[in-house]
Amino acid sequence: MGVCALTVAMAAGCATKGAELTADSPPEVKAAAVKERASARWAELIKGNRDAAYAYLSAGARQMMSLEQYNARVKTGEFRAVQIHKVDCEAEICTVKLQLTYDYRSTKGVGAAKGITTAVQETWVVEKGQAWFVMGP
Repeated sequence: MGVCALTVAMAAGCATKGAELTADSPPEVKAAAVKERASARWAELIKGNRDAAYAYLSAGARQMMSLEQYNARVKTGEFRAVQIHKVDCEAEICTVKLQLTYDYRSTKGVGAAKGITTAVQETWVVEKGQAWFVMGP
């Protein structure tokens, strides 16, 4: 991981104030921390800052995917807004249900749609005192 990405990862790790999270933290404490971090991650994606969004990935995801691979996979620029509806936590796993608003641009230059909303479900894991986004294959 490059120095810039490491700095971003360290900053993201400090984003949530208070005591370290554990699997035994009260569910409402975990849910509040996950909601804060999920909102912050989406704010970075909406701004088009993939490097900062990458810093929210779990250690396992970052081991499997380099920053360069992540940047090639994750497209930004079309995301407009996110609204987190619910966060449920059991032990170290949290599920985030949100609504994403985005614009669609055809890759063939024909057709576009603005303000599309879709339901999204994310998985977050509590490890090493913090909540981390688990990116699927």
